[in-house]
Amino acid sequence: MADTAPDPARRTKMKRLATGLSVLLLSGCAGSAPRPVSAPATMATAQDAADVIYFGGDVVTVNDAQPTAEAVAIKDGRILAVGRLEDLVARAQGAGTQLIDMAGTTMLPGFIDPHSHFLNAMTMEDQANITAPPVGPASTAAEIVAELQHFAKAKSKAPGDLVMGYGYDENLLPGDHPLTRDDLDPAFPDTPVVVVHVSTHGAVLNSAALKKFGISAATPTPPGGIIARRPGTREPTGLLMETAWISLHEQMPAASQEQEPRQLRYAQDLYAAAGVTTAQDGASMAAQVEVLKRAADRGELFIDIISYPFIGELEKVLQAHPARTFGHYDKRFKLGGCKIMADGSPQGRTAYFTTPYLTGGPGGETDWKGEPTFPRDILDGMFRTCYDRGLQVIAHANGDAAIDTVLGAHAAATAGTAPRDRRTVVIHSQFVRRDQLQQYVDHQLIPSFYTEHTFFFGQAHIKNRGIAQASFISPMKTAIAMGLKPTNHTDFSVAPIDQMMVVWTAVNRRLRSGDTLGPDERISPLDALKAITLHAAYAYFEEAEKGSIEPGKLADLVILDGNPLTVDPGAIKDIKVVETIKEGRTIYRAAYDRSSGVASPEGG
Repeated sequence: MADTAPDPARRTKMKRLATGLSVLLLSGCAGSAPRPVSAPATMATAQDAADVIYFGGDVVTVNDAQPTAEAVAIKDGRILAVGRLEDLVARAQGAGTQLIDMAGTTMLPGFIDPHSHFLNAMTMEDQANITAPPVGPASTAAEIVAELQHFAKAKSKAPGDLVMGYGYDENLLPGDHPLTRDDLDPAFPDTPVVVVHVSTHGAVLNSAALKKFGISAATPTPPGGIIARRPGTREPTGLLMETAWISLHEQMPAASQEQEPRQLRYAQDLYAAAGVTTAQDGASMAAQVEVLKRAADRGELFIDIISYPFIGELEKVLQAHPARTFGHYDKRFKLGGCKIMADGSPQGRTAYFTTPYLTGGPGGETDWKGEPTFPRDILDGMFRTCYDRGLQVIAHANGDAAIDTVLGAHAAATAGTAPRDRRTVVIHSQFVRRDQLQQYVDHQLIPSFYTEHTFFFGQAHIKNRGIAQASFISPMKTAIAMGLKPTNHTDFSVAPIDQMMVVWTAVNRRLRSGDTLGPDERISPLDALKAITLHAAYAYFEEAEKGSIEPGKLADLVILDGNPLTVDPGAIKDIKVVETIKEGRTIYRAAYDRSSGVASPEGG
């Protein structure tokens, strides 16, 4: 797309028009003081008038029929009109209309989170950040332990209280020596410690935590799970992955109902500060569904949240929320469908492949291809359970063997049934093959890619899978060329909620080293934006309401301090959110220096 900014003469004309308007000119994003101006000749009636008209910046509509605009008018939480400033003023300015000069910033549709784990954000305030730079401070086992100690002291953890950390990635520790209980025990001999793997598919426990949760040499490894053992023995090293870790989820401490409002506000603020107006909780347990339902009933949700209950919890959820209630918002909360797991994590070496890992398994396994989370016949039954109830499926599959099982389960569950617009999403689709992408087209499946892996885990994928296969992870360009509508997600809390980082990785595909992984799969900034706006709305059956700046759609908007379509592609990740607007109401605003064009977090 060409430069979206009006030419200088046109911008000057817009500014002159603005000084002739009758309302107070408010620079909501820039923080300048209101100034009175003269009245125009005519005004719209109160019934037809906009509540607010935004102008004075770039408007990227993500609508191919009208890619750019000078101004956007909003009324009653919806977009009233999009176009030239003169036209909107003539049509929609009334006595109570507010004009907001965007002061050269850029407006886009509010970002739609295609896949993350919203409820994880509620608990992160009570967990230590032990991720590696640039996300966190811990590059070695010693630094992980130091951060855990600092956190425990800062939070006044009493002896015996559980201490948790998030973001552990063994691939980034020096010398390829993974974290074990032996690293944690000296600092925490009696305090249980759980260090959650960056994939969220596992954790490292110290001896006190292993004892607390009943894990010992006598504990059998569950199907689809991993309990790493000391060589030559059955003694656990502390690492639990997949089903061995999932079994501990319900034993983790939960917030009290009195704590829920504060934690929900904290979580929503994280998303709103990233420009996200619609978020996903992509594997809700039954109790977690009720947390969100209570918040909705209390009127505490100020972003839309879509929950996909984990398939193992579906029957419990359906007892309280029949299938007919899915797919509809109630006070900003919607049950979207079912979440099914087909395999694990490629960076954790639990994703399921047709060929062996070059580095073996996480527990020292040889000729290791990973394992499916569930046997094929059970997976088939899970798909049928959801489809028979008319529920959408989002299926986690990373390795190509896991994607084969998902494709087979979908085909088996739909065989002999009437065609239906199911919009089944294959979450991650990281190591999808070209022939599998064609099956996505044939079955009308939606890939939700994860291009942030190029930066955060690309070098681990090269080591584990080889350069050829690693270069084709999240093949956005190929998928788009085949006519698919891929989305692109953070999988928060695996990666931070940072939508400009998502766009940057899709456009540049850079490794931590600065090299490019799979340059042929780089896409344009506009296509990268569609993956977190219009395509994401489509994946939720919400394309008529969200995803682009068009008349009639919800006024879910984000204002940035730079234009992703016109800045240097390498600078996209440095663009900051200035303001986030949900249905016409500001839910986040950063401090913004008009002279320097720099935004800094302030909350809102």
